[in-house]
Amino acid sequence: MTETTLRNTAVIGLGQMGRGIAANLDRAGLLAAAWDIDRAAFARAGLSSAVANSPPGALDARCATVLFVVPSSREIEACLVGAVGLLATDARDQILVDLTTSNPTDTARLAERARAAGRTYVDGGMTGGAAGADSGRLTLMLGGDAAAVERCRPILERIAAKIFHVGGSGAGHTLKLIHNMILHTGFLATCEGCRLAERAGLDLTTVIEVLNAGNARSFVTEVRFPKHIVSQTFDGRSRVANLAKDLGMAVDLAQALGAPAIYGPLTAALLDCAVRSGRADDDFTRLYTIMDDLLTSHAAGRSTLP
Repeated sequence: MTETTLRNTAVIGLGQMGRGIAANLDRAGLLAAAWDIDRAAFARAGLSSAVANSPPGALDARCATVLFVVPSSREIEACLVGAVGLLATDARDQILVDLTTSNPTDTARLAERARAAGRTYVDGGMTGGAAGADSGRLTLMLGGDAAAVERCRPILERIAAKIFHVGGSGAGHTLKLIHNMILHTGFLATCEGCRLAERAGLDLTTVIEVLNAGNARSFVTEVRFPKHIVSQTFDGRSRVANLAKDLGMAVDLAQALGAPAIYGPLTAALLDCAVRSGRADDDFTRLYTIMDDLLTSHAAGRSTLP
């Protein structure tokens, strides 16, 4: 099979996650085109000369699979609709893989719009962070038609170490919201415990070592704290605003399903407080440095930091 035949995939969105995804597909000889609304992002991605800088409306049938690695459903919809949108091109049977963290209701609406235009829509929650995207070691939780998932599996295997088909349309994004609710709630709980330990005069490095030797260990204690907090680098490569968005959608999901929830709404309230206090663009690992103020504000019923 020639490289010309292989290069039949496009990536839209070249931010922290999309850049690594595109680079791995490019190295595998699969990437035909990439694009980002930020015109400088394509150059920053450092892709090979075989990759075209093509907007959505230029991605015709040669791109059998298009991966969206953008912030939300709103950005995907902007790429799909209109006279110069992707759905206006003649590319029936194209598979659209939505790798956002989005409300499943919005996902269902976009999937139906794609179906009406002859495309198949796969919603893919991903975890592993920017480092996982760079290394091609993401975990994907996919929703949608099983046959479509199998068709694009050879492409997805280039960016992910583990791939799960978890159900029909919307299932991938549903599980991603639940995953992130658990992850971010656990992160803030760990921050609270470690701040308490430091207040008691304990050394943070030792605390993390003990947690990792016991039953309280988690991805947060094994990776986040040593690499980004104990090290004082605070470079987790995701913004506080992203965490707040995720928890807001998880709370909406619980309400829509009529499910009781306490920890998700509490975590959402703490993250919203940080956002309203001007911390939206901070790396989320810096929440550790303001954890005491967040907890004090919440206990006092304030919506911003003191």
